[in-house]
Amino acid sequence: MENYALEEEIRLKHVFIGIDLHKNHHTAVFLNGFKRKLGSFKFDNKPSEFPKLVAEAKKYIRKGISPVYGLEDTGGYGRALAVYLVEQKHTVKEVNPALPNGIRKANPIVQKSDEWDAECVGHVLIDKFESLPTAKPMDQYWVIAQLVTTRTAAATNLTVLINQLHAQLGHHYPSYRKFFAELDGKTALAFFEQYPSPHLLKGTTVQELREFLLKPSNYACSIKTAEKILSMIKEDGDTTRDYQAERDFIIQSHIRRIRNCKEEMQAIEQHLKLIMQDTGYQLDSMYGIDIVTAAGFVAEIGNIHRFTSAQKLARFAGIAPVFRGSGDKGKYYKCKQGNRTLHELFYRLACRQIGTKRGSKEPNNPYYYAYYKQKLSAGKTKTQAIICVMRKLVDVVYALMKHKTMYVKPIILNEQAG
Repeated sequence: MENYALEEEIRLKHVFIGIDLHKNHHTAVFLNGFKRKLGSFKFDNKPSEFPKLVAEAKKYIRKGISPVYGLEDTGGYGRALAVYLVEQKHTVKEVNPALPNGIRKANPIVQKSDEWDAECVGHVLIDKFESLPTAKPMDQYWVIAQLVTTRTAAATNLTVLINQLHAQLGHHYPSYRKFFAELDGKTALAFFEQYPSPHLLKGTTVQELREFLLKPSNYACSIKTAEKILSMIKEDGDTTRDYQAERDFIIQSHIRRIRNCKEEMQAIEQHLKLIMQDTGYQLDSMYGIDIVTAAGFVAEIGNIHRFTSAQKLARFAGIAPVFRGSGDKGKYYKCKQGNRTLHELFYRLACRQIGTKRGSKEPNNPYYYAYYKQKLSAGKTKTQAIICVMRKLVDVVYALMKHKTMYVKPIILNEQAG
C-alpha cells in the first residue's frame, strides 16, 4: 500500500520527458504521470540548443511539479545533454534501450519514428522511475572509456598490419618465420625495412649483417644468428620478380605503419597510466591485470558505488547464473546477457590466474588454481569451473575498487581453497 502511494505521489509531482537521441538532433516527448502526451520538441544536438529544451519543459510545469528526463544513451550521443542537465540540477535517468524496445514490440502494429521512440522512453521512465539508475556522467570515467576504445582500435589495426606483413614476406622470404622470434620486434622490423627482399642482401657478409643487427637487438645478435639468416636465404633461392621496387615499397610501408601504430599505443597507455593514478584504484597490483586491463575494468564498470554489492556487479557482467523454471521445475543456467566486454575481461583474468608459468607447472595464483581444481573434482566442467573462478574475481575487483586497496594474494591452508 505504501509503495502504491509513493508511486502515485511520483506520478503527480513530475513531468516525464522521454528523449530519443541521434547524432545530429534529439526528439523529446513530454508526458504527465498517467502517460498522457502533453507535447513534443525537436532540437539540435549541440550545447547552445539545450537551454531551449529546458525552456520548452517549463511550459508543462506548474507549481509543485518538477521535470524528470529519461535518456537511453548517456555515454554516446546523449552524453553532452546529460552533462548539461545534471549540471543544471535536473533529475536524469538512464533508460536501458531494451526496455523501450519491448514497449514498441508489444504494440499490435510496430511503429518506428523519433517521436514514438521518445514516447516509449517516457513510458519506461514512468513505469520504472524508482528502479532506473540516475545518470551521473563523469569526465574521468568517460575519458578512460574513450582511451580504452581508441587503444583497442589501434591494437586491432596493428594485428591487421602484422598479418598483411606476413603475407607479403612469404613471397620474398619463404623461411622468414625462422629468422626472428617475433615479426613485430625491433630487430625483425629493422631487418625487413632495410632488406625488404633478398636481392638487397647480395654481397653482404655475415659480419656486416651482424653489425647492422646489433643496435636494434640491444647488442644481442650473434655471428651464429647472422649466419643462419643468410644460409636460409640462400636455400630459399632467388625470389626476385618484376616490379620488385614496388613490392619492396609495400613491405617498408607496412613496417612504417606498424611502428606508428605501436607508438600511438604507447602514447595512449601513458595517458591511461596518468589518469588511472588519479582514480586511486590499484587493480594492477593483482597478477594478470596490467594498466590496460585495469583501465578496461574501470571503463566498463564506471563508478563502483552505483553497484550496492558484488552480486549486482556479477549480474551486470553476466556472470551470475539465471534461474529458468515453470511450475515445480526449474534450473540455473549460464547467463548469456549482461555486459559482454566486462564478461570477457573477467574470463581472461580467470584464465591467467589458473594458468601455469612457462617452463614449469607452478600456478600463477595457487589459490585460484586450487579452487579451479576443486570445482573440477566436484564434477564441474572446465567452463563451469572457470565461471566459478570468475565469480570469485568479481568479489575481488569489487573490493579493490570500492576500498581502493592493493591486492593481497590469499594464503592456501592444507592445499584447499576456502
